[in-house]
Amino acid sequence: MSKRCYYEVLGVSKDASADELRRAYKKEALKHHPDRNQGNPRAEALFKEVNEAYQVLSDEQKRRIYDQFGFAGLEGGGPASPGDMGDVFSHMQDLFTEMFSGGGPFGFGGNRQPRRGGDLRVQQRLTLREAAFGCKREVVVHAPSRCDDCGGSGGAAGSKPETCSGCRGTGQVSTARGFVMFTAPCARCQGRGQVIRNVCKTCKGEGMVAKPRKVTVNFPAGIDSGQRLRVQGQGMPGPGNVPAGDLYVEIDVEDDPRFERDGTDLVTRVNVGFVEAALGADVMVPSIGPETDSADDTGPASAKSTLTVTIPAGTQSGAVFTLKGQGIPRLDGRGRGCLIVVVQVQVPTALTARARELLELLDEELRVGADADAEGVSRRRVAASK
Repeated sequence: MSKRCYYEVLGVSKDASADELRRAYKKEALKHHPDRNQGNPRAEALFKEVNEAYQVLSDEQKRRIYDQFGFAGLEGGGPASPGDMGDVFSHMQDLFTEMFSGGGPFGFGGNRQPRRGGDLRVQQRLTLREAAFGCKREVVVHAPSRCDDCGGSGGAAGSKPETCSGCRGTGQVSTARGFVMFTAPCARCQGRGQVIRNVCKTCKGEGMVAKPRKVTVNFPAGIDSGQRLRVQGQGMPGPGNVPAGDLYVEIDVEDDPRFERDGTDLVTRVNVGFVEAALGADVMVPSIGPETDSADDTGPASAKSTLTVTIPAGTQSGAVFTLKGQGIPRLDGRGRGCLIVVVQVQVPTALTARARELLELLDEELRVGADADAEGVSRRRVAASK
């Protein structure tokens, strides 16, 4: 079979960069690898062709010679010469170690010991006041914890782990297949590098037991639903002496019937009588403060959790009053948001005969006043036009 152009073999252009060559080589080498195409001699031939092409094009000097003189320029010192076999193995070992070490495109498991234990996630509900002004809570975590009897070693008292004879303490075993060296966790010791002869009866050699534990968490002022806190070292314990992972606490703030939260602003609605809205009045509105005003924090507003707002005469339903600095504290500590008061004017629905009579008189009086105002405006316009 006549040789194909090396660029054609890898499926790249002649001005391909080193990264493009590397990616193309990975793709083609995995595609035609003998382990994935057992009993297919053509795939084996293509696999060798791919390796030959990459060895030449990945070497700047050889690539320049090939670009200028073609295959003839490589005769006598070509990629298949005995002196270059070490380079071929080095290229393939580096690439396939990268591809099969956990971060590769095919998602094969890694062969390294974990640097720390896994992370845990729990959810914690807070009242609006707790979220607004911060609090300290004990969060119960139900997860495996380090065994107290063996200290997490998995061995019985007085026993010591022994070096695994299968991997000689490395936690890995390597197997050569052709030019490629494959590395995997040792099946004998599960990648730990050590074996335990006399296991702990409490944890049965696992080094961990399932039990609830309490973690004290400080919730900062201004935190909101959907946010989460990270508590370092309170996650899953790692095998042996590996540090524990982290605990992530996801926040869920309870609804408060008095308020609607919008970031650092609070919206509250206050009902005002018809007469109060017409004549103006001082009305009490609920507010939020760091002091608890009732046992469940949702009861009737007391003097500690109310503010006085003066509404002017003629206030209409839907009118909005903004009280600065009475909302939720900001997470960065730079002040507080606003308390937004929305007025809802209550119109009486059940009227006595006397109340109806008075309202009718009021309506008549208001009409007279409106007509007088309209006449005055008309006179002023006529006077202005003269």
